Amino acid sequence: MEQVRQNPSVQRVQSILRDLGNAGEVTVLSDSARTAQEAADALGIEIGQVASSIVFKLPDGSPLLVITSGRHRVDTALVAQQLQVEKLHRADADFVKNTSGFSIGGVSPLGWLQPAKVIIDEALNDYEIVWAAAGHPHAVFPTNFNELISASGAQPMIVGD
Repeated sequence: MEQVRQNPSVQRVQSILRDLGNAGEVTVLSDSARTAQEAADALGIEIGQVASSIVFKLPDGSPLLVITSGRHRVDTALVAQQLQVEKLHRADADFVKNTSGFSIGGVSPLGWLQPAKVIIDEALNDYEIVWAAAGHPHAVFPTNFNELISASGAQPMIVGD
């Protein structure tokens, strides 16, 4: 557990949380939280309370981060239409790591290495507390919809059903 806390990515997220005045501490899970269901099971919460960070590539090659509720999948056609772009492209593991600084399965919505366009699922506002990845598949942090918007510069949007 201490090894996860000492991970540089987790340290980066915890430092940002402190700097933002977020009271939430990084929680280390004994089981992986690579998927929304795994995170919900480990935390004993509803799957919708999991704020999953999904990375796409916009047509111009720049990154798009979609912070989505674990209760549904991102409707890429809907998001592309709302962003007024032709389509969203899948991001491979190297693109995710190089732009965010995090490996797939632990991508945090905070502390990215490169700027990204960020949108947040309006469904996350249905919950008082949501949990997001903290830079490692075994690390998460509690927050809320408004804190995530403020910390990430996210634009609220309906991203799925």
